[in-house]
Amino acid sequence: MLNRVILIGRLTKDPELRYTPAGVAVTQFTIAVDRPFSSQGGEREADFIPVVTWRQLAETCANYLRKGRLTAVEGRIQVRNYDNNEGKRVYVTEVIADNVRFLESNRDSGGSRDDAGSFGGSAPSSNNASRGGNNNSGYSRGPAADPFSDDGKPIDISDDDLPF
Repeated sequence: MLNRVILIGRLTKDPELRYTPAGVAVTQFTIAVDRPFSSQGGEREADFIPVVTWRQLAETCANYLRKGRLTAVEGRIQVRNYDNNEGKRVYVTEVIADNVRFLESNRDSGGSRDDAGSFGGSAPSSNNASRGGNNNSGYSRGPAADPFSDDGKPIDISDDDLPF
């Protein structure tokens, strides 16, 4: 069985960071995800999807995500229910995220920082290499450093090196 979801959308408001009685951080936010079609009136529609993050990822999201920011979320769908004050059963469907990727730079920083971040669990990593930044691994973007650049010449590969 498989329960995985990947969403890309914009935050509808700043994330809300709270702590459980045991001291575990939890953040809730909603992202607006455009539908791939327009309504009969020609207007674009969106779905508003609640997202929950836990622990270090929750604190990171609360610190760096802001309303309107384009974000990718990867996780699982969870449906929970509870009885409200009137005794009615209420069902809540939400995404429990285990990976959040910041798809645009922080517009409020005012600096020249141009990288987006990717955070999953408690291990933050940056995708500077894909944006042309310095990732301290010796990799630099450019035609000379591109391992897939062939300069228009045929590739010389032995049949023994092919996996098929």
